[in-house]
Amino acid sequence: MRLLLTSAGVTNGSIHEALVDLLGKPIAASSALCIPTALYGNPMSGPASAWRFITGQTPLPMCGLGWESLGVLELTALPSIGGQRWVPWVRDADVILVAGGDAAYLCHWMRHSGLADLLPTLPDTVWVGLSAGSMVLTPRIGAEFVAWQSAPDDRTLGVVDFSIFPHLGLEPDNTMADAERWAAEIAGPAYAIDDQTAIMVADGVVEVVSEGQWRRFPS
Repeated sequence: MRLLLTSAGVTNGSIHEALVDLLGKPIAASSALCIPTALYGNPMSGPASAWRFITGQTPLPMCGLGWESLGVLELTALPSIGGQRWVPWVRDADVILVAGGDAAYLCHWMRHSGLADLLPTLPDTVWVGLSAGSMVLTPRIGAEFVAWQSAPDDRTLGVVDFSIFPHLGLEPDNTMADAERWAAEIAGPAYAIDDQTAIMVADGVVEVVSEGQWRRFPS
């Protein structure tokens, strides 16, 4: 897949331009599916958070960007309806928009639903993650980012080979000092990114797109 891994959505012109480049066509000509699932695993979120994400009634720009069509893919429902129904929906979408919340919970449902296994077969699809929706594709998220009590550990899908510390600069828990301690625990390649930054991955090339602050931590 082609990936746009953001901290807070499409928050500036540079990230917007990167998204259009990945799509290869205007947003207004692109079909999207949004995944709100991670919100239900975070104790700070709930049904109202999911509604705001889906309807674009949030300051984190994702679903309200003017897509040609927008559908909701709720991962917890997929095992009960079977892949013969939902797999074509995913294959037909130009882009998948993935909400933040709890990355460990999202990881569980991506595996259990079968979506994780489908991802390698979607070379033309763009994945746009928001916070946990980005972190779920990394190898580890760090124990401090796990809120779901049933999570066995902090390991996630490992689609990319680096980890992400989002919302850099937000007080009191996302300072650069916090990011440095987190990176030492991760002990692998990692990025700390603020809400004006995204990481674009296409054809194996990793590029930071930013109008804000970020830092790369080598392994």
